[in-house]
Amino acid sequence: MQFNDIPFRTSISGPTASRNGNVIITLMSSVESGNSVSANRQIARAAGTVMLAFILSNLVGLVRGILIYRAFGTSAELDSFNAANRVTEVLFNLIAGGALGSAFIPTFTGFLTRGDKPGAWKLAASIANILIVVLTGISALAALFAPQVVRYGLFLLNPGGSPGQEALTVDLLRILLPSVVIFGLSGLVMGILNAHQKFLIPALAPVMYSLGMIIGVLFFPPAWGIFRLAWGALAGSGLHLLVQLPSLFRLKVQYWRGFNWGNPAVREVARLFLPRVFGVAVVQLNFIVNTILALNQPEGSVSSISLAFSLMLMPQMAIAQSIAIASLPAFSAQVASGRFAEMRASLAATLRGVLLLAVPAAAGLILLRQPLIRLLYEDGAVFTSRSTEMVAWALLWYALGLVGHSVVEIISRAFYALHDTRTPVLVGAAAMSLNVLFSLLFSRLFLQAGWMPHGGLALANALATTLEMAALLILMRRRLDGLDGKQVLDAFWKALLAALLMSAGLAAWLRWLPASSTAVVALGGVVLGTFIYGGMAAALRVTEFNRLLNALRRLAGKRLLSGN
Repeated sequence: MQFNDIPFRTSISGPTASRNGNVIITLMSSVESGNSVSANRQIARAAGTVMLAFILSNLVGLVRGILIYRAFGTSAELDSFNAANRVTEVLFNLIAGGALGSAFIPTFTGFLTRGDKPGAWKLAASIANILIVVLTGISALAALFAPQVVRYGLFLLNPGGSPGQEALTVDLLRILLPSVVIFGLSGLVMGILNAHQKFLIPALAPVMYSLGMIIGVLFFPPAWGIFRLAWGALAGSGLHLLVQLPSLFRLKVQYWRGFNWGNPAVREVARLFLPRVFGVAVVQLNFIVNTILALNQPEGSVSSISLAFSLMLMPQMAIAQSIAIASLPAFSAQVASGRFAEMRASLAATLRGVLLLAVPAAAGLILLRQPLIRLLYEDGAVFTSRSTEMVAWALLWYALGLVGHSVVEIISRAFYALHDTRTPVLVGAAAMSLNVLFSLLFSRLFLQAGWMPHGGLALANALATTLEMAALLILMRRRLDGLDGKQVLDAFWKALLAALLMSAGLAAWLRWLPASSTAVVALGGVVLGTFIYGGMAAALRVTEFNRLLNALRRLAGKRLLSGN
């Protein structure tokens, strides 16, 4: 499952975690003084730890994908598992998911900021009780009516699905449905730990989910077939929750029975929650529409846009989601104590850091997309050169929206901290509506131009997300009476100039090494691009980059003095 909006933060307690956070991302400017500097450093340290955890999670996820692919190939059984897992994802995302984190964390953090721990725990207990009842009830209904859920879902997305495949999907769905309840509670625990500035264990929880699936594939009886993957996924969801419980218990958690509907804080979470559910529903509907459109395009279009979108999300998760996850509690605490000027400074610093990372990542992804895809997936038999071409074509257009996706992650969290879930949801719904219109338009234009039409779907997503970013920035600027726009634009133009020179170097690299091995071209290109961009950032005197170098020097000096 993906938890794009649930906090995956890392604990920065202890000297090692603190140092690592400073070294990985010291991209928050400290032009301001006082509390804002402290908040920026807190965000930077937490973001660095979450970034490391996300990178580890992506690597383990990549291993998981390779093992699953080698065990089940592109079989109908794996399609059934993916279909069943998709149903549980939709149920979780609609009822809990990102909506839970964005509604719960600002309210819970407000109690902590005011020193009202009993109030905070009463709120957490009430939400936990509500989640257990609601998610258990919905999962039970889904299990009871699983044949109907699968039948109509398969008819919508795969009209040619066989009855045997439908029956298998029903059985797999019933195995996976308890994970909806488990992930709902796990997401709540994440929010509690994040609000207490505990980030490391929650950030590593997705690794445990992947490990559960890996255990299922490698160690469960092969005679179980695809069911061993389903049981492994269910076990992984349990590990996802269990790994966080020791950290939760160390907070001396307090529990109360009942739903406490009369509690104003519970009603506040419900008020913030409902718009987010609508927003999630719009996003899910948009995915379904894009899938239907891709099904009417050449064979392989659906899988191409799915894989390309996943590849685009990998740097987006490491850069934007890690910083966004780290920023929400800090923003929420600033709002709870009325420090809006400080929040504006922290938000601007966060946006500068995101831009300085996302712009070169987008450029590198565009230029190195083919060798990277070939290195990771192409085997000449199932995933052919044609597959690489189709995925790379979609990734080219998706990557154009990487900056937009990254900024939206940050600016949305700022709205959530202000106890406003309606504005980003309405803007997002409008953007998704435009996405559908753009998808129809660009697919047709691409086809008329003789291009692969699924690229039009990717371009539509990139353009709609960029417009969403622009609208949210304008609205937030009005809300906070400014966003330190001059400094943010300065960071953007410096990042863009450095990325352009990096792109020229990578273009030369690709032209000079056409016959080299894929690994040399892809990995060497990543190293070369990093050095060029870093050199340009230093030459342009990017404040954040210089601070990163100073942090590295200090860490290296300490280790030399200690003899490590």
